[in-house]
Formats: sequence, C-alpha cells, structure tokens
Amino acid sequence: MRGLVPNLASPVPLITQLPAILQEDEFLDAALPAFDDLIAPVYSTLDNLDAYVRPEYAPSDFLEWLAGWVGVALEGEWTEEQRRRIVADAVALHRRVGTAGGIRDAMELAAGPGATVEVEESGGTSWSTEPGGAVPGSAEPGIAISVTVPGGNRTALARRFERVAAGVVPAYLPIRLSVSVSEAPPAAQ
Repeated sequence: MRGLVPNLASPVPLITQLPAILQEDEFLDAALPAFDDLIAPVYSTLDNLDAYVRPEYAPSDFLEWLAGWVGVALEGEWTEEQRRRIVADAVALHRRVGTAGGIRDAMELAAGPGATVEVEESGGTSWSTEPGGAVPGSAEPGIAISVTVPGGNRTALARRFERVAAGVVPAYLPIRLSVSVSEAPPAAQ
C-alpha cells in the first residue's frame, strides 16, 4: 500500500520559480514551503509513473489494474512472476489470438514454466502444383490442445486452461483439451 512519504522534498521548490525580488519576501519564504509539501507527491508520482505502468516494475497490487488495461483476467493461483509475464505479453498475444501460435503461446503462459503445450488445428491452407491434391487437415473443424504440466491439481488446471482457451480460440471452433500432470523429477541427492 502506498501513502505519503515523510519529508519528501519537492525537486522544484516554488520559491526558486519566482522573480528574484519576490524570493527575498519573508511572507512568501515562509508560506511557499507548505505548497511545496503539497506538490512534492505530484512530482514524485509523475517522475515514477513508468514504474507503475510497466508490468515488470509495477507494485504487485497494480498488476490487476494493468491487466484490465490489456483485457486479461488474472487468476489467483498464478505466481507473481506468471502474472507479470502474462500482463507484459498480453498486447503481443492479442495480435495473434486465434492462430495456432497465439493459442500455444497463451496456453504456455497460463501453464507456467516446465509445461509443454501442443496445438493441432484441423484445417489449414496449402497449394499444390497438381490439381486435385490432398487437402491438409481434417473435415471436422476444431482445435486439439494437449497440455502437460510438471505438477498440480489436474481438475483445477483443466478449468484454468478451459478459460484461457475459450478466450483465445475462435468461437466457431470446438476445443478438445487434454491436460496431464507429469511426475516431478526426483530431487537430486
């Protein structure tokens, strides 16, 4: 939680902005520091604004707010590192929503490190030098997504991946999602 910073000095005291004759006035010399105390937080906020709107530097309670800017719903189970990465990558992912690569990237972000994601789409485009060549994909439209994570609750993970997939897969395509939890490798002794 942010609040007032005690003894925060203004980087630009108001007395220094006055003409020289007024800088010698005793009343102004005594009264203007009160205004400097009021304006110092404004200068501090503006000088540090970049740290609030960049996901890698923003305070953790600002991530939810930044996520709203880029149209992402953050989940409580995600680590702070995952949340920061998802918010930072959201704009680039929005450009690729609906593509196999965009779906894979979104699912990998949601799955976290160590997960493997495979996306298989039913259709595609191609060309052939021979008329009547084989058409790629299958006649049944859909997206098959396989996610393997190194650990966790399979049911909770499946619900999370269903929500993420629903947000990035085109609405007219049925989604076939399979989630598997691999055994974590044994700890080194």
